[in-house]
Amino acid sequence: MRHGRIQRTAVTGLPFLLAYAVDLAVFAQLRDRLPHRLASHFVTGGQANDSAGHLEYLLVTTGLLIGLGVIWVLIARGVRSLIVTGWALAGFLGALMALILRANLDTPVEFPLRRAAAAVGVAALAGGAGRWAARFVPSVTSPAAEGPGERIALAAGERAGWARHTGARLVQILAVVVAGTGVVVTSVSGWRAAVPPVAVGLVLMAFARPYVTVDRRGLTVSAGRLPWPRIQVPLDRIEQATSREVRAVKDFGGWGYRVRPGRSGLILRSGEAIVVRRRGGSEFAVTVDGSADAAALLNTLAERKAGR
Repeated sequence: MRHGRIQRTAVTGLPFLLAYAVDLAVFAQLRDRLPHRLASHFVTGGQANDSAGHLEYLLVTTGLLIGLGVIWVLIARGVRSLIVTGWALAGFLGALMALILRANLDTPVEFPLRRAAAAVGVAALAGGAGRWAARFVPSVTSPAAEGPGERIALAAGERAGWARHTGARLVQILAVVVAGTGVVVTSVSGWRAAVPPVAVGLVLMAFARPYVTVDRRGLTVSAGRLPWPRIQVPLDRIEQATSREVRAVKDFGGWGYRVRPGRSGLILRSGEAIVVRRRGGSEFAVTVDGSADAAALLNTLAERKAGR
């Protein structure tokens, strides 16, 4: 299952990395011939009406291609049509940025619509390559209809527990980046300006790796070493627990603590999750690896608690 997620991430993010690498190579090749200020925006007729420095161009290209790549990895999640769209989008944007660089070699700088047509052609070729690459991505299956939950055999009087950290690596990286930005801001603008990013970074770090526990108290999700906040579903409120594949956007509308009609959950990524059906019909889900073992133990402990 982890191998499948790695494949999906690699195939989905690859076109954006390739487009970024090509744009950097084109910029390095043309840098000595480019003007100090680059024409960066054009009106309908192809005339330039705005400019940017070399550093601004690199920052915009990085944010556009790398930022979109990260977003696409989070959104696509193995949906092949979205993977193909991502390849086409990366091809179009990468070609467009490179063509704008080459247009800056001319005097006067112009970018007529026919030049953008070349980027559309690259997008079509990239989409075809994405269609071929998407064949190697394992499909994310829709949640199956639930049958009787699995069980773990425990002898009379025997105790058992299960615990594991969960989280999204991207959130951890984001926390470090935000806190690091605050440290850099300190040297430029003083400590007062650094307080907000450092505070946000520390909060993200504290909640980036929740701790999921299954034991005699039921299912507990806590913020790592912090005593609060804590989410708990007691054993006497559990009707059944299962392991299920969930998609963050499709099933819960996004990431974080989500509340939807008839269900709620701590959804930090798409993938396998413990899904608990409470007595009364509502569901609670938490994305975590090893969810099948956790769900089986929950069923056993809930039955023992109920005296079944």
